[in-house]
Amino acid sequence: MKKINWSKVSLIGIATLLLWLKTYIAYKTSFEIKIENWRQEFILFINPLSFLLFVFGISLFMKEKNRSRYILITSFFISLVLFANVVFYRFFNDFLTIPVLFQTSNMSDLGSSVSELLSFSDLLYFTDFFILVLIVFLKPKSATYHQFSKVDRRAFFLVAIAIAFFNLGLAETERPQLLTRTFDREMLVKNIGTYNYHIYDAFLQSKSSAQRAMADGSELVDIDNYIHANYKKPNDELFGIAKGKNIIMISMESTQSFVINEKVNGQEITPFLNEFIKDSYYFDHFYHQTAQGKTSDSEFIVENSLYPLSRGAVFFTHSGNEYEATPDILRGKGYFTATLHANNKSFWNRDIMYESLGYSRFYSLPDYEVTDENSVGWGLKDIDFFEQSIPHLKDMPKPFYAKFITLTNHFPFELGEEDQFIEPYTSNDKTVNNYFPTVRYTDEALKVFVERLKEEGLYENSIIVLYGDHYGISENHNKAMSEFLGEEVTPFVSTQLQRVPFIIHIPGQEGKTISKVSGQIDIKPTLLHLLGIETKDNFDFGSDLFSEDRMEFTVLRDGSFITKDHVYTKDICYDKKTGEPTDVSACEPYIEKARNELEYSDKIIYGDLLRFYENKDYLNQDLFHKQDTE
Repeated sequence: MKKINWSKVSLIGIATLLLWLKTYIAYKTSFEIKIENWRQEFILFINPLSFLLFVFGISLFMKEKNRSRYILITSFFISLVLFANVVFYRFFNDFLTIPVLFQTSNMSDLGSSVSELLSFSDLLYFTDFFILVLIVFLKPKSATYHQFSKVDRRAFFLVAIAIAFFNLGLAETERPQLLTRTFDREMLVKNIGTYNYHIYDAFLQSKSSAQRAMADGSELVDIDNYIHANYKKPNDELFGIAKGKNIIMISMESTQSFVINEKVNGQEITPFLNEFIKDSYYFDHFYHQTAQGKTSDSEFIVENSLYPLSRGAVFFTHSGNEYEATPDILRGKGYFTATLHANNKSFWNRDIMYESLGYSRFYSLPDYEVTDENSVGWGLKDIDFFEQSIPHLKDMPKPFYAKFITLTNHFPFELGEEDQFIEPYTSNDKTVNNYFPTVRYTDEALKVFVERLKEEGLYENSIIVLYGDHYGISENHNKAMSEFLGEEVTPFVSTQLQRVPFIIHIPGQEGKTISKVSGQIDIKPTLLHLLGIETKDNFDFGSDLFSEDRMEFTVLRDGSFITKDHVYTKDICYDKKTGEPTDVSACEPYIEKARNELEYSDKIIYGDLLRFYENKDYLNQDLFHKQDTE
């Protein structure tokens, strides 16, 4: 092999070196990538190199003018990809995927959330591009144009290939079966690099698109056997206890369980909820199971008892699938099914997905009077939202199933002083500080809403179900959270922070706190059993929370899981009593079960397998009732 004359590489070498170093600096300063040893640090350092050599190496086949233009455009585009990941990571603590990029229709509604994540110093992420522009225009001798022979080009790409295989070999040694752990994006970025990760993500997207075309009903057999083997008999005393009652379900935006029965600045954060749970069933070990789809993911889980996808949002990627969702089932039982959310109907593709889920009516932005005075952050304030929703509830045919989606407690947690019932927290973290007043505002809105339900005669004949949709404070704010909690936020504590409130209020029933491990995936079978609807033939991965022989086992979308005695996350098994790592053998009996549940659920979604399921006699043929809201 002919030795490369690196002095000829000039602009290619400079562009590669600058982007390589910038990417590594971004890894260390903008992402929280856990490094356990020097080998992982070395892999992290070299993983951008092979990709950059390949991409910039293409310019070896170009003439001088085209080569310079190509290098500049490519450098800018790669920098943009890196910066997009940085901004996305600041809030979601995650890396971009192709399905997320398809959600651009949401961008117009993000408003202050995006601006809160940007700063003038972000221009530093494009410093290398500006340097390259100067070099191209000034044309120093070190960046003069050189012709490359076939041998030169062959040698260049052989080096790039060698580095790529060296990187992959080290990564596979450090993390066996790396490319099968697609739900752990941090692991992929750490080992193969953010750019190669996006190429692999494109491969996964192509694979998932092909799955539906190649799927057939035989794939349901193993899934059906697994689900029905895990079916739990409902509680005889509670089965059908709420038959025929209205259901009012409320998704509490970004509400985590750590605020319940807690104070900030000496004031209760959730005084209404603290009282309400005394007369309700309250599940204090209940976890959200969302991924990149956030609120839409929580809706999907709650309605279908299926897991969301690890990449993107099902509401976007598979809105045309067939589902056996709660609204569809209840509509077949004579319920009027509605969802109420004072936002654009296309946000999260809700107008399309709600039709697939079986909703009779979607009360969206045109159904509300929204002004600058009654709006903050993402839109209509929660108190106004509930107040304006009362007439809609009164006009609904009875019985009804109505789901409300709140907005005010949404990042970046904006609230005017006139709406603050408590003072912000006092740490050095603005996000955490402002979180508590917006939670308190939503709590007040719920109080006002329940009082209005009583005034209008809707309270006594309705089940009220409240649940937190996803976390509000990400791991990027662990320092301030450690200050508030009075303990270090370890991976164990972080997993415990994924608990969200779940409350079921049934008129005439005494309150009770149930401390069994549970999750959003259990809501559907629990609710249907309370209404006297059997779920034995459904494809539900959750189970009735009131069932006496229910297993305490909840899987999170990242592969972590919680049992009665242990928490398993980031490949470490923790003892729940001590919060300290313990022998992984204590968690091993559940590892395969967790993996199977996620894989089986993914197969149902990617293959649209429920279209092959014929036992759907509960469905009626009513079309989605698109009422004119103009």
